[in-house]
Amino acid sequence: MSTININRIVLTGNLTADPELRSLPSGTSVCRLRLATNTRRKDSASGEWVDKPNYFDITVWGAHGENVARYTTKGSALAIDGRLEWREWDGEHGKRQAVDIIADTVQFLGSPNGRAKNDDAVAPANEALAAGNDDIPF
Repeated sequence: MSTININRIVLTGNLTADPELRSLPSGTSVCRLRLATNTRRKDSASGEWVDKPNYFDITVWGAHGENVARYTTKGSALAIDGRLEWREWDGEHGKRQAVDIIADTVQFLGSPNGRAKNDDAVAPANEALAAGNDDIPF
């Protein structure tokens, strides 16, 4: 019998700060961002529904990461589809470990003020969508 392994994570939330983009010595771009999501739960003392914030560190590689850094800012709403990646290293106080979220896709859900960081770059794409394109093969 074969075992099926699934390693997927899907999150929607808002950026807590502007994305941080850097380039590795190899020239590969890497974008780090922090996403806030809420978990709703009932407070046992008051019986009221409250939001508990959760914060996730996310890594986006390559050109996709460059686009995230270019078109989003603190507060931008995003949907992340990715995977968890475990890593281990030697630290000052012995072995350290962490589970990272590696984004495979990032969908822009909007921005806090309804405008992208660079509307001039987004406008041609929006116009193409509005006009329709009969050449799309699907």
